[in-house]
Amino acid sequence: RKSIMSVKATVRLICPAGAAKPGPAIGQALGPHGLNMMEFCKAFNAETQRFKPETPIPVVLKAYSNRTFSFVTKSPPTSYLIREMLGLQKGASAPGSEIVGQMTWSQIKEIAAVKHQDQHLSHIPFEGICRSIAGSAASMGVAVVEDQAEEAAPTTTEAAD
Repeated sequence: RKSIMSVKATVRLICPAGAAKPGPAIGQALGPHGLNMMEFCKAFNAETQRFKPETPIPVVLKAYSNRTFSFVTKSPPTSYLIREMLGLQKGASAPGSEIVGQMTWSQIKEIAAVKHQDQHLSHIPFEGICRSIAGSAASMGVAVVEDQAEEAAPTTTEAAD
């Protein structure tokens, strides 16, 4: 009774949480594969209710040959989480020579806890995700400083082993 379906395409999108609407951006991605945009928008908005409205959410959507689809949502981009935590509009225009804010290791651990829930990052050690976030912060012109109370915080200069 059930036809064999194969993956026709994999589409990567970034949609606003709880506010995806069938407009040109989504239409150009889904239209060529014969997918119902409204169906995707309803399913995506229902899935992303737990996020703050308008948070950019990466989506990996698989389009099947029988015009159905499945999708996986990921956590918001690291740069977005850093900007939200520090209340920044954007990162430094000249990272390396310009510093737009400071982050502590405990703030980095908060972001890492969100990122570590992603299926594609769950196998990476928590400390590795923390170091990756520290690198993203540095590339945005955000300085990483030690917590006042915490002496044993990992540093970006420590060896990975």
